[in-house]
Amino acid sequence: MAQQELQVVFLNHRDALLRFLRSRGASENAEDILQDLWLRVVDMDDSAINTPLPYLYRAANNLMHDRFRMTQRARKRDNEWSETTHGTGGASDAPLPDRTLIARQQLAEIETQIGKEGPRVFQIFRRFRIDGISQRQIAEEMGISLSAVEKDLQKAYRAIAAWRERENGD
Repeated sequence: MAQQELQVVFLNHRDALLRFLRSRGASENAEDILQDLWLRVVDMDDSAINTPLPYLYRAANNLMHDRFRMTQRARKRDNEWSETTHGTGGASDAPLPDRTLIARQQLAEIETQIGKEGPRVFQIFRRFRIDGISQRQIAEEMGISLSAVEKDLQKAYRAIAAWRERENGD
């Protein structure tokens, strides 16, 4: 490969490389990444590169990932610094009292709605969704088939969907 061939390939495919970076999520950083790639290409001995175009695409992709990681690290560092020096200002992460009350009321309504399907449906739903027990284990504990557990969960989900429709319809 001639000493300047990589630069020629870069210049001939610059627009395609730019579209590639933008399509991969570089957006407003695409031009900057391409400039960084150009600076590397100019200073590089390209005699060992047999396929320059795939090399350029790979290098552009790697630079984009490097920039993303650098941005993430900077953001994390800035957030940690901000928390260390300024703190949260006494703000709490707890929800506001009115939101807590509304959430409790909604939970009670949903539990009532599921309870209308029967105590077994409510118990299976609670064991599966709240306690995190597998459907198979619930079936074994209750002495019923796995199919019965699945059907009861479907009843519970339909009850929740009906409650949601009522809430959204109001």
